[in-house]
Amino acid sequence: MRAVVVGCGYVGCALAGQLADAGHEVVGVRRSTAGLERVTAIDESVDAVRADATVPATLDSLPDADAVVFAASAGGRGADVAREVYVEGLRNVLEEYGTRATPPDRLVYTSSTGVYGDHDGGWVDETTPIEPTTAKTRVLATAETVALTETEAYGIDGTVARFAGLYGPDRYRLDRYLDGPVTAGYLNMVHRDDAAGAVRYLLEADVARGEPVVVVDDEPVDKHAFADWLAAECGVDAPPKRSKAERIADGDLSTAAARRIRTSKRCSNEKLRALGYEFVYPTFRTGYRAAVEAYTESV
Repeated sequence: MRAVVVGCGYVGCALAGQLADAGHEVVGVRRSTAGLERVTAIDESVDAVRADATVPATLDSLPDADAVVFAASAGGRGADVAREVYVEGLRNVLEEYGTRATPPDRLVYTSSTGVYGDHDGGWVDETTPIEPTTAKTRVLATAETVALTETEAYGIDGTVARFAGLYGPDRYRLDRYLDGPVTAGYLNMVHRDDAAGAVRYLLEADVARGEPVVVVDDEPVDKHAFADWLAAECGVDAPPKRSKAERIADGDLSTAAARRIRTSKRCSNEKLRALGYEFVYPTFRTGYRAAVEAYTESV
């Protein structure tokens, strides 16, 4: 299989490395010179191509592919930039590949469980209607529609991988939970290596064509409980805690941030498990082990 990873960043680089290790031909796409250097550092067998999904004229440099993974990032910027990258960028890539003599068989778009909105702590899965509550998550929902329906016109099977909160190397953010205060709510998480591994599995096992798949680990956890566990593992005092109402009452939040705090849900990975994916890090207890060990060795 030749796979082209458009937006070969935090998850994309891990995915490219896993695919290369499995013997697949992999091309990582970035729009900057620094980004290309990250791609070439993955594995000598991974090719790097410079192109920008938001600039259609650059996309003819992309090689033909059996599968395209769209994992581009808007870099934490607002809804307008997100729309340009996730919706229009995805459409540009889809049109570029869909109009070729040999279009790819599959496209995987990496989305977010943020599209579910608030469910008052209840469980959600692929059968749960999405109800995005912010401008940015509404953009993600639109991009999902592009990936699942607009692909059909080109004979490409689209899949949406809805990532829960990503963590892993360089993204453990221990200070946030060890120092506090920690606001109430649920954490739905997935280690970077499992986020990449799930996408690799969907491609290799040839499953979930035309469908969304929630990519989250086995155990959504209450933030207060997680903070207490992390503090105990690191050998420090439990951090101060506060309710959602107390955090919102502080008055220093944007409207979008306040909405995020109010949203609460627990995401199920039952479908991903049923498809056959086996997690490297089934819960935060294994996923945070390297971070805990690094912390305790440093103090």
